[in-house]
Amino acid sequence: MTARTFELATGYTISRVIRGGWQLAGGHGAIDREQAVADLIATFDAGIFTYDCADIYTGVEELIGAARLRLANERGLDAAARMKVHTKLVPDLERLAGISRDYIRGIVDQSLRRLKTERIDLVQFHWWDYAQPRYVEAMGWLNELRLEGKLRNLGTTNFDTLRLAEILAAGIPLVSQQLQYSVLDQRPAASLAALAKQHGMHFLCYGSVAGGFLSDRWLGAAEPATPLENRSLVKYKLIIDDFGGWDLFQQLLRALKTVGDRHGVDIATIASAWVLQQPRVAAVIVGARNQAHALANAAIMDLQLSPDDKAAIGAVIAQSPGLEGDVYALERDRHGRHGSIMHYNLNAGRV
Repeated sequence: MTARTFELATGYTISRVIRGGWQLAGGHGAIDREQAVADLIATFDAGIFTYDCADIYTGVEELIGAARLRLANERGLDAAARMKVHTKLVPDLERLAGISRDYIRGIVDQSLRRLKTERIDLVQFHWWDYAQPRYVEAMGWLNELRLEGKLRNLGTTNFDTLRLAEILAAGIPLVSQQLQYSVLDQRPAASLAALAKQHGMHFLCYGSVAGGFLSDRWLGAAEPATPLENRSLVKYKLIIDDFGGWDLFQQLLRALKTVGDRHGVDIATIASAWVLQQPRVAAVIVGARNQAHALANAAIMDLQLSPDDKAAIGAVIAQSPGLEGDVYALERDRHGRHGSIMHYNLNAGRV
């Protein structure tokens, strides 16, 4: 491992900042396809050579595939091979009870076509409802595809400690779990981190800037009224509420700003660097709307927080009651405040 890279599995190295794809899925404004591909390549040139997407992110796998193809055409196959791509496989809620090997294989084959590759570097598996108990069986089918050479590595997304332990006990060779982790949400630091350490797994973390709330823009701002402008802000405003409310959130922003001023960077960079320096964290996943964002995000990898920096941030976190439960437990309750805003059947009609 260097400041900028991490060996996630034997012989498989990623950048410690991963370019997220959710903002390219269309829910954050219109997407200019040519500009998006150019921005993805600019991210690569900034040293962020790992990309995150999902079968349910409309159009994003195709955009990353187009960027890979342009790299190959303009700079050669070696350059394209340096691009590492992680996708998520998210079976629809309504399909879980009757899930089949063919359904899983169909989604993987679709991702391979979209990404213009013969092997996906990492597939991260998500499961909506533990009352449907076939997630271990489905992971076994994914492992078959890994053994066939269609997938290089396997990971999970948002499994809790108990169910992740079940998958590991079945002999599935997981290298990582993608999950939410931030100065507002430290649920992964509890039992899941201990399990990950036991099995040599690491975390790939989203939400480190809470959909943009952890930024200079919100420092000193009044608490926003509903409706908020997109579902990401709705989601992370709920996290802020559970963290301790707007006043405590402002106190946290002030602490992050003070630390940022010492390092000459903004609040968002400090918030992401804090996550990157937590135990079992291999990388943070950050969005970028343009090339300037990509260059700013690369700075996260070069920043080292001092003990005083961490203590100042930790003093505010210590005032929070903390989010309840294990990883993704709040979001998994479909009738609760967090779960009720999720979309559960986004693959319908695509496979």
